[in-house]
Amino acid sequence: MPIARITTPGLTAMAVSVVLLWSCLIAERIMVRTAVRDETRVLREMNLLRQRQRSLPADEPTPQRPRRPRAVEG
Repeated sequence: MPIARITTPGLTAMAVSVVLLWSCLIAERIMVRTAVRDETRVLREMNLLRQRQRSLPADEPTPQRPRRPRAVEG
């Protein structure tokens, strides 16, 4: 004679709990993967924007270095 039995509603409740747990874990992994992908994309875009801001326009001359005077040989 068994001391305790798992009833059908109890077994159903355990099955539903396990399904909910696994679905939460899978959903979390998907959200983390999406967040990492979005972060990488945003950082790349920010880097590209910084590079575009650093470039000089075509109509401005490049800065010249000052020339050092040369010694006259004589």
